[in-house]
Amino acid sequence: MDTNKQLDHLLERRAAARLGGGQERINKQHAMGRLTARERIDLLLDADSFEEFDMFKTHRCHNFGMEKVIFPGDGVVTGHGTIAGRIVYVYAQDFTVLGGSLSETLAEKICKIMDLAMKNGAPVIGLNDSGGARIQEGIESLAGFSEIFLRNVMASGVVPQISAILGPCAGGAVYSPALTDFVIMERLNSYMFLTGPKVVKSVTHEDVTVEELGGADMHSAQSGISDYAASSTQDAIDYIKRLLSFLPQNNFESAPVIPCSDPVNRHSEILHTIIPDNPNAAYDMKIVITETVDNGDFFEIKEQFAPNLIVGFARYNGISVGIVANQPAYLSGVLDIDSSIKGARFVRFCDCFNIPVVTFVDVPGFLPGTAQEYGGAIRNGAKILYAYAEATVPKVTVITRKAYGGAYCVMSSKHLRGDMNYAWPSAEIAVMGSKGAAEVLYGRQARESDDPAAYLTEKEDEYHETVANPYVAAQRGYIDDIIIPARTRSRIVRALGLLQNKRDTNPMKKHGNIPM
Repeated sequence: MDTNKQLDHLLERRAAARLGGGQERINKQHAMGRLTARERIDLLLDADSFEEFDMFKTHRCHNFGMEKVIFPGDGVVTGHGTIAGRIVYVYAQDFTVLGGSLSETLAEKICKIMDLAMKNGAPVIGLNDSGGARIQEGIESLAGFSEIFLRNVMASGVVPQISAILGPCAGGAVYSPALTDFVIMERLNSYMFLTGPKVVKSVTHEDVTVEELGGADMHSAQSGISDYAASSTQDAIDYIKRLLSFLPQNNFESAPVIPCSDPVNRHSEILHTIIPDNPNAAYDMKIVITETVDNGDFFEIKEQFAPNLIVGFARYNGISVGIVANQPAYLSGVLDIDSSIKGARFVRFCDCFNIPVVTFVDVPGFLPGTAQEYGGAIRNGAKILYAYAEATVPKVTVITRKAYGGAYCVMSSKHLRGDMNYAWPSAEIAVMGSKGAAEVLYGRQARESDDPAAYLTEKEDEYHETVANPYVAAQRGYIDDIIIPARTRSRIVRALGLLQNKRDTNPMKKHGNIPM
């Protein structure tokens, strides 16, 4: 065969492989409102940057007539490319080939790029659209899933791992996304669950729809598995690109520093009036965040889940940081099971990838009640405490108003190795609020007095002056400075600059045992 015929043959084989399961199945995918695997990769990566691996790899199954159903590439497109010029490894399951079901060889393709990502220190992005295990292969398919899970675990904390759920994801297939750092789901077109509605109906007699059981909104608001419910594939891709802009390539690097046009010493007079006179009144902590970060640009993560705690990424003088903040506008910013888990996982991610953590504190305590206690509020609350204490990245804390009880300890206090801890003059730092403390300490005396209300008010003021103000904590060195609210941005920027060469270590050990 001459060279021209060889090249023609190669191009024909490549063209056939790029059709996946064929044009008819591609049309069906489009009819469902879904893009193909290659179309998704084209949206994700820089133009002409994708280099595909294992385009001609096929399955090895000869049972149940599978030897007659062979497609080059076998249900997943894998390779590497760039996003904003930075290398990433990517795999996209191809639903047009046997429903994207996972075979032994399909798993090998995914494992190959995950191994390369770890060796070369670059993020892994999975675009999931699969019917699950390939039943015809039995144990080989299950072994393939397990090999992927192993690599998810080994890559954890080494390179960022991001999963986009753009179609079905059920059974054992859900564990790989759950092991990754971030999960984005597309509304209406995607779902995740261990067992489908029919199995649920037969076992528990519950009538539930696919959306109710495993849709994007459910997982974004209730289970917390999804970090974002995208309105479309394009929206999901845009979210991934923006997320990556805040992250380093691997655990040995720092996130890119972006030139900053926002003045470092910019003051925000709004912060002088944002705290209400009524200590029980709400305000929006997101205003505090956007008023202090570069250009007001805050990229929130898990916005729908546990909104009493805010987490996300921003920049101070071009430096990427993770932000954790209590939200007084929802449940008074109280900590509970869900918010503790949300905060702990986010802090640990930032610590994995050398991203400083800035914490804004206004927390009245932990949510009381039997539901919380029965659900393990103690164990789950300990997770965020553990995460902050374990973290060795720069940690800057600003107490804006309340910091009561154990919740004060948990929220990146000086005692958990907080590096720079600031408070506004409005900060109240104590075991509990002044009103509650006065009732506990002087309730009996108040009842015996001529004017119980006036007596308690007097004792409440006394407690605030004696205990529940930032100056007491500052006298002990637990607060490094009481700062002018309008200058919060400049103080945070200065603190991060001071800490840029911070070195801290944990005791030598295999690993700790975080409360699970």
